[in-house]
Amino acid sequence: MTLLILFVFLGAAVVAIPIAHALLVAALAAAASSDKVPLDLLVQQMVAQVQSFPLIAIPFFMLTGTLMMGGKLGEALIGVLSTLIGRFHGGPGQVGVLSSTIFGGVSGSAVADASAIGSLLIPWQKRLGYPPAFSAATLAAAATIDILIPPSIPMILFALVSNTSIASLFVAGILPGLAMCVGFMVVCWWVGRRRNFPRETRPLDWAAFRKQLVYAAPALVLPVLIVVMLRFGIATPTEVAVLSTLFAGLVSALVYRDLGIKRLHDAIVHAGLATGVVLLVIMASAAIGWLLTFDRMPDGIVAWAQTHLSRGWSVILLMNLLMLVCGMFIDLPAAVLLLTPVFVPLANSIGMDLTQLGIMMTVNLAIGLYTPPVGTTLFITSALAKVKVGQTVRELGPFYFVAFLILALVSYVPAVIFK
Repeated sequence: MTLLILFVFLGAAVVAIPIAHALLVAALAAAASSDKVPLDLLVQQMVAQVQSFPLIAIPFFMLTGTLMMGGKLGEALIGVLSTLIGRFHGGPGQVGVLSSTIFGGVSGSAVADASAIGSLLIPWQKRLGYPPAFSAATLAAAATIDILIPPSIPMILFALVSNTSIASLFVAGILPGLAMCVGFMVVCWWVGRRRNFPRETRPLDWAAFRKQLVYAAPALVLPVLIVVMLRFGIATPTEVAVLSTLFAGLVSALVYRDLGIKRLHDAIVHAGLATGVVLLVIMASAAIGWLLTFDRMPDGIVAWAQTHLSRGWSVILLMNLLMLVCGMFIDLPAAVLLLTPVFVPLANSIGMDLTQLGIMMTVNLAIGLYTPPVGTTLFITSALAKVKVGQTVRELGPFYFVAFLILALVSYVPAVIFK
């Protein structure tokens, strides 16, 4: 059954069937091939997976990100960062990295980050004479910081499948996310200095900067409030999601006064559609996961690893290699939902903390978002910059180096993860 699922899924993916539908086709094909799998039970497993209170956080975090970055607040945030660091070597690229890091404390979606920030920053960077391919590469990589800095939709999905605390995962992702932010900013500075990229040349007007900082303060405050509420147990992640949406709505309506009925309607529709896609992936992945468990595939992998891999580091290396390959071809939410049931027993067999596994999986699969052939943020930013994907990939080398360094740290140095 496992091999049939694999072949049908790969075949459906090759002919460009959407991932969620490809998973459903594979699940139905496997169920139809066996007289031991009741179809009604398979449907029950699909529906049961989305009957989860923590999942309510997903649409609210998406709505928060749309409200925050779709109006004047997002422009104010990027304006203050541009004024502060746009004049340094690689400064325009560093603005993109910092914007993604701060936006990561609002949205939880790398794709939303790449679309929102890319549409604002790439035209500005091109007007400065910045290389479009490097702009696309910077934002494709930086957008993935969004899913490490809390909140994070992939972490919510991992917690759903592994029964791990969402709050613990959110807190654990802070240090790796900040480390990746610093690493990417260093890359921008180094490349900008070596290749003498253009940058802002106007002298810093401190009076104007202070006004910009006050104006953008709500965008800077919200990520801090989210982390504080989660770290000290003031509210659950779901409650934090609802409160952050309320905060974004009130700030947009009362402070910036750009929240009309039409923009609110568009934001709700956008968040609803994006949530629907995620829920469909969850349901399809739940069907596949249940069938693989029914076929005892996770037990088989654990038995094989215990027989052939004698040390914990080799098991971690195996998991990373499998995740890297899967992340290159499968969308991140689907990959999290498919791989978590397989890797949780493996992690337990070597005594690996599941919070560490969740962070390792998030960092690993995030790399797949800007790795061909199916890199979502890679394609988005390349389209926004109007450059070929191959040109963007050639600029990504230093960013891959930083990302793999962070991956090695979270995989083998648990001390870098807050708990």
